[in-house]
Amino acid sequence: MATQNTALGTDALEQLFTEARTYPAWQDRPVKDETLRQVYELARMAPTALNSQPLRLVFVKSREAKERLKPALSPGNVDKTMQAPVTVIVAYDTAFHEQMPRLFPSRDLKSVFSAMTPEAREQSAFMNGTLQAGYVILAARALGLDCGPMGGFDKARVDEAFLQGTGWKSNLLLNLGYGDTARLLPRNPRLSFEDACRMD
Repeated sequence: MATQNTALGTDALEQLFTEARTYPAWQDRPVKDETLRQVYELARMAPTALNSQPLRLVFVKSREAKERLKPALSPGNVDKTMQAPVTVIVAYDTAFHEQMPRLFPSRDLKSVFSAMTPEAREQSAFMNGTLQAGYVILAARALGLDCGPMGGFDKARVDEAFLQGTGWKSNLLLNLGYGDTARLLPRNPRLSFEDACRMD
């Protein structure tokens, strides 16, 4: 049953936003599979256009899988990724519209998306999948995990090694675990409201 929203307390806002950091180093502490399942269960509830939900996740945990991922990483991302308990390949499904009869049963949206060009359909998948990537980060933080999102990798190599034959395409990588606070650098500045926003 829906309830009236109330503002989160300071502790919750700090955990999700103001004190949360992008971690480059990790404690030697495993992440339970059930926690990863909870991350997805929370993230999937947040909005996407027409409930299209193109997000797809591959949780890379085993040493063998990490070794398959390693050649696709930029040099600066190798150590942090190999050390992280989990690296998530955050992807989007270019054939997401095949699921629309399940996801939006009151309208024939599969036909609407099928009539689009493949490029327009992929643009929608990329936009909504990227939106959902943000939800994954917030869900992980809400469950007590630390995050290290990254864009420094060869997408074609990741897709070939992990996503071949699925219709999924990699968007970003996300290291998950329990961060090593001793290795954190000072937080970089953020733009002010006046720099980044306007009210018309």
